[in-house]
Amino acid sequence: MWANKAWAGELFSAGTRAPDFLRQYASVFTTVEGNTTFYALPKRDTVLRWRDETPESFRFCLKFPRTITHDKRLLNAQAETDYFFNLFAPLGARLGPFFLQLRPTFGSAEMDSLEDFLSRLPREHSYAVEVRSREYFDEGREERAFVQILQAYNVDRVTFDTRGLFATQLTDALVEESKRKKPNMPVRFSATGQHPFVRISGDPFIDADINASIYTRWADVVAAWIREGKTPYVFIHSAPDDFYAPQVARRFHAMLAERVPVGAMPSWPSESETQEEQMSLF
Repeated sequence: MWANKAWAGELFSAGTRAPDFLRQYASVFTTVEGNTTFYALPKRDTVLRWRDETPESFRFCLKFPRTITHDKRLLNAQAETDYFFNLFAPLGARLGPFFLQLRPTFGSAEMDSLEDFLSRLPREHSYAVEVRSREYFDEGREERAFVQILQAYNVDRVTFDTRGLFATQLTDALVEESKRKKPNMPVRFSATGQHPFVRISGDPFIDADINASIYTRWADVVAAWIREGKTPYVFIHSAPDDFYAPQVARRFHAMLAERVPVGAMPSWPSESETQEEQMSLF
């Protein structure tokens, strides 16, 4: 996400309004997880604005609409899929991996539907798949079959690490709602394609040892992928409302920079604003 008004004065400069959120977000981060496309698709003018407000090096990772993944369960959805790709075609080089989030009830019996759907996707894009059925985490035949399908089409497996979320002691209503909606599945640290796709949902205030173990392990894994020539995508959420997500992302970036050359994270717009105010005093 980038449209978090609570970040005004934190990540964004003070007083920033919604029309400027994306531009300021993209001045710091290089990618965004587009979850809103799961619920509703934007107008074409909005897509063109996204293109114009971001540098060419920025990447939008857009989730397939629920009409395709949940309502139709990947069956007879070619028209909707074509429309989805055509709508976002103006983003061009700014398109990162598209990702499928499948229903928790989308089990191994429907694996043929998944393979058929993946086989029909345009090869010029990259893709990732998130499964939420326990059958895909059995460390046995079903999981191996799933992984083989992904590898065959060079599709990445989305790893959704919610250990931090489920370890939190926060009882905020938003946290409880998040726990209800998000999966609590085993974590996988292997890659099936060239763009490993990691989603981490946690609480920055849980036990320091828990946080350290989660992020240290991920920093090691992501660094190893980079050394192998892969281009991983890492998205960080924080309970209860993502206010602290930019701070956690910056700390993770610093951990990663200790392991592999990833460059310095740019100053935040809020910090640049403060520096300009200080300079004006002299």
